[in-house]
Amino acid sequence: MGTKTEEHRAVAAKKPTLTPKAIIHQSFGSKASYTVEEVKQCRQTECPGLSIQQKGPCLYRCTLQLPELSVVSGTFSKKKDAEQSAAEMAIEKLGIRLVVDDPTPEEAWGSLFLSSLHPLSGHIGAALLRKGDLCGSIPISVVAVYDAKIFSLCKCINPEVESNPFLAISFIMRATTELSGSLVTSEQHLWIRNQNPYSEDIVESLMKQDYSLECIQVAAVRIPSSVEKSVEAVTLHISSKEYYLDIIANELGFEDAADVLISRWNLGRASSETRLFFATPKSYLLDQSSKLPNGKETHHSEGFLNVRASYLSGQDIIGDAILASIGYTWKSRDLFYEDVTVRSYYRMLIGKTPGGIYKLSREAMLTAELPSRFTTRANWRGSLPRDILFMFCRQHHLSEPVFSIHPSKAASESEMFKCELKLLSRHEDLIIKCFPEDSFKKQNDAIQNASLKLLSWLNKYFKNILVPFEKLDETVDFDIQIYSRNIFRGISACQSLHNGQLNAIELHKILESICANSSYIISGNGVCSLKIGGPYSGVCPCNGSLACISYSVSLIGDDENIKEMIEVCNDFEFEVGVGAVISYVEEVVMQMSVGQSACFTTNLLPDFIFASASDSAKMMSLLSSKTCCMEYEISLTKVAEPLEDRMEQALFSPSLSKQRVEFAVRRILESRATTLLDFGCGSGSLLEALLNYSTSLEKIAGVDISKKGLIRAAKVLNSKLLTNSDAAVLPTSVKSVILYEGSITKFGSRLHGFDIGTCLEVIEHMDEDQACLFGDVALSYFCPRILVVSTPNFEYNAVLQKSSTTNQEQEDESDEKSLLQSCKFRNHDHKFEWTREQFQQWASDMAARHNYNVEFSGVGGSADVEPGFASQIAVFKREWTPEDNMLKEADIEYHYNVLWEWNSENK
Repeated sequence: MGTKTEEHRAVAAKKPTLTPKAIIHQSFGSKASYTVEEVKQCRQTECPGLSIQQKGPCLYRCTLQLPELSVVSGTFSKKKDAEQSAAEMAIEKLGIRLVVDDPTPEEAWGSLFLSSLHPLSGHIGAALLRKGDLCGSIPISVVAVYDAKIFSLCKCINPEVESNPFLAISFIMRATTELSGSLVTSEQHLWIRNQNPYSEDIVESLMKQDYSLECIQVAAVRIPSSVEKSVEAVTLHISSKEYYLDIIANELGFEDAADVLISRWNLGRASSETRLFFATPKSYLLDQSSKLPNGKETHHSEGFLNVRASYLSGQDIIGDAILASIGYTWKSRDLFYEDVTVRSYYRMLIGKTPGGIYKLSREAMLTAELPSRFTTRANWRGSLPRDILFMFCRQHHLSEPVFSIHPSKAASESEMFKCELKLLSRHEDLIIKCFPEDSFKKQNDAIQNASLKLLSWLNKYFKNILVPFEKLDETVDFDIQIYSRNIFRGISACQSLHNGQLNAIELHKILESICANSSYIISGNGVCSLKIGGPYSGVCPCNGSLACISYSVSLIGDDENIKEMIEVCNDFEFEVGVGAVISYVEEVVMQMSVGQSACFTTNLLPDFIFASASDSAKMMSLLSSKTCCMEYEISLTKVAEPLEDRMEQALFSPSLSKQRVEFAVRRILESRATTLLDFGCGSGSLLEALLNYSTSLEKIAGVDISKKGLIRAAKVLNSKLLTNSDAAVLPTSVKSVILYEGSITKFGSRLHGFDIGTCLEVIEHMDEDQACLFGDVALSYFCPRILVVSTPNFEYNAVLQKSSTTNQEQEDESDEKSLLQSCKFRNHDHKFEWTREQFQQWASDMAARHNYNVEFSGVGGSADVEPGFASQIAVFKREWTPEDNMLKEADIEYHYNVLWEWNSENK
């Protein structure tokens, strides 16, 4: 004990050095006015006479206006440096003498917070209105939270104060006993006050508050310590002549504000005072004060720790808590207050996770999801990954992330960049390192990609937070390395909030009943009662396109007439294929065309419902009904095609996609093929186009691994065949159409023996080893007589980058050029793109290995003009033999699921 006292005295003896700005504030207060202006400077270039000025680094100059004089600083790269410089110049001109003598304890106490607009001055002013012995007494927790100087001194005594703010209270109590001649405290009550009455001028200064309002009503939220109880809205009725902490104490079941503790961190905006207020037994505080700095943790009794409040605040919260936005700030001695609702609570809860931060940035709790991939900045909507990561670090009290840019080592590429990202604890300890292999032409894109990689993993961690630390490495890929447990300390105490329980903390029993009895809800986040209305326009979203929808989400109770709107948005844009929306929303949108509307029901997302709904009581009533579900109404208003398609359409007429179809049709006519299989058919664009041509084809089939794409293909083909076949409008002789769901790299006997196979612009979406595997499986087991494979020519990208989109407005044109130039390949989903030499080597090896002949062609451009065709094509052929009808034995027979089938005899 003696050692700690000596340590405390040694620390207390160190007088903090005041900055020039602080000295000016002491002397002039609000009469000192700082004006910072940006100084524009032009950088010298290596080209004299260049008419375009080159912007130099951003510099700032500060003008300080005082009652007696005005000074102007020099230029600095930081605003705060300019302000300090101006203050230093003013001090020199005024001849202010810096006081170095140590003040008396009474003077020191007064100088801490009785002058200027320190938040504690507001508390003391309000405390002077208290009656009897409580007059002038303020809770020690208020001093610990609102006086940064004192809190810093406590951290010097014991660094554990940073993670356990309760320790600061015990330190302040001990320090107060050493100032017994000027300060008074109580062993029974955690309050502190000046021993001698304040002078009249101090009292007059402290009492300069607005007492015109007789009573104010502040909306707040009660968070019970038991997770079995619901959070609920409460109203604080505060008289202008009452200390607001006394009212909060009464709400918590106590009489004295000294029993109220305050969370260390502001949980809302920087300009607000949103904190948790709770009461803790003094025995717990004494236990904390005697805790040795050896890392031993205090054990809480069963149900004593408020896990919900602790999760929000990042510190231990004991017992029931009140979440309120109320207090005194640096800006004014008048009481600041804002309403906090149940909706606010849930938004704070969601905002602790990366996915929640993204949802909040889009104001789409029930629709948006954190995308899994960063393609380009122009395609991204909502807060950027880097900004989300910074916000996540602030929420969990970590240091700012550190980014390091590295040039790509690939000599064959133009200058590309990779980004290494480090996540550090508040004490600069390395926690996680992320170093994705993806390279980008723009440094910012590399930073955003690395940020998203880490955010995506953190999001997975929050969904599986019960995974032991020792097994965390199993949840990451080679891009991420975990170095420390530190990041998990702030959230590990709140594990009961996760792993499925977060969605059902307050409504656990209700939701169990709903899931068991509701006829509307199916397991998983599935879609029920889907209805799509409106004529098919033919303009559909695909991977890489930007879809724009208007939607509304409602909660439907027992009676379908009971319907409450939860969320609505008239203009919600997202990139398709990157997971930017909840899976079932994208699944439905992929089945729609522009101008169509859809309506469906799905199961509940309670925490997101409360985060969206303004009336939590009404939501609770609806959720308690026996049958309750969410209903989505969506309209697809517009679709912007993927950048690759837009650029190709601008440069080629007809478009490359149509030229590829026409190339395939010519091969069909030449070969007189009667059966065709399209590998990687996607949304069925080739199969649909073939119905417009008169060919010898009688049976066509498509296979794809994407169920969403196949569903849309089925809709398109079904609509076309049923609408036009009776009127004999279609020139096709096709009698059978089948769509298979499955991988094109696995053998299935159903796909064997077609006359002609097509694989147009597919293999580049696979890893290179998978593309080679497809070639082996297709030519060795599927054995079509002819196989047509097309893929982009990487060498042609330079032509596309230089092309001008004359059919676009100028602003759109510059955006598209910058988009393409920031991408390594034509499409963000491409895993590779081959040069002519690479493609021809691959095709020649495949043909030789499987006894095929191969010839090369292409569309878009010319083989005789550099850099060749925009889309290069290999045509594999071999003569038919009776043995081709015999199936080869494969190691494993893969079962292809028939997703949709049409037959002219059964139409």
